[in-house]
Amino acid sequence: MKSKEIRALSPEEIKAKIADTREELMKLRFQQVTGQLTDTSRLRILRRDIARMESILNELVAE
Repeated sequence: MKSKEIRALSPEEIKAKIADTREELMKLRFQQVTGQLTDTSRLRILRRDIARMESILNELVAE
C-alpha cells in the first residue's frame, strides 16, 4: 500500500490491515520453510508494508 492510501484510513482500519498483513506474512513464512514459496520478494514487501502502516499509525496517535 502507498502512504497516501494508508493515511486515508482510520486508526482502527489501519490496525485491522496490520493484523491481516501479519497473518499473510506468517502464512508465507510457513510456505518458505516447507519449500512451497516461489516469490520470496513478497516477504520483504509485506514487512515494509507493516512498518509503513505502524509508522503512520504512530503519527496519527501522536497528533
